[in-house]
Amino acid sequence: MRVLVIDIGGTNVKVASTDTPVPIKIPSGPTMTAKSMCTQVLAATKGWRYDRISIGYPGPVVNHRPIAEPHNLGEGWVGFDYDKAFGKPLRFINDAAMQALGGYKSGRMLFLGTGTGLGSAMILDGVVVPLELAHLPYKKGHTYEEYIGAAGLEHRGKKRWRRSVLDIIELLQKAMVCDNVLLGGGNAKLMKKLPPHIVVGSNENAVKGGFRLWEDLTSKQAAKL
Repeated sequence: MRVLVIDIGGTNVKVASTDTPVPIKIPSGPTMTAKSMCTQVLAATKGWRYDRISIGYPGPVVNHRPIAEPHNLGEGWVGFDYDKAFGKPLRFINDAAMQALGGYKSGRMLFLGTGTGLGSAMILDGVVVPLELAHLPYKKGHTYEEYIGAAGLEHRGKKRWRRSVLDIIELLQKAMVCDNVLLGGGNAKLMKKLPPHIVVGSNENAVKGGFRLWEDLTSKQAAKL
């Protein structure tokens, strides 16, 4: 079985497959719609062979469909006919949950994805639980995402941004009663001197998670995402 993995982000859409595991990038941004994403992915992967599709979506997902429009992209994602556009069996999963699934090893793990926005998920003894923490209040009337998303990094600088990342991890880890934390997203690599219970995830985790979504061991839980 060959799987096409589509990881939708606020800056790029990353696309990989079983035969092409190193992702290619398609620029996204605030004007990208669901229709344009599908059109560009199909054009970029013309000639690729795949039987199934995994789509990591930057927002809440229920029954393999987005239920809210993304904050950092264009409109028209909810209600779009993805089955018709791609013509293949597909599964949607929250993008943070897909990365978490790809990097999970054992126990109770919290995942935070520090990219354009802030993705979050937990895995509890093998069960994936997508979270929506980015827009909850944190400090001074601002949200977690506003502090440690891309805008927070740009406005506050790396040093203050790193302190906020560690502070937020500590707060959430205590609240969620987690054994360890997987830190992903494009800006995770900027962190320094992390305690042993915090690990920076590999860029390959999203692709691995997309593959795992179709494996027998995860198919039952995937149906609940």
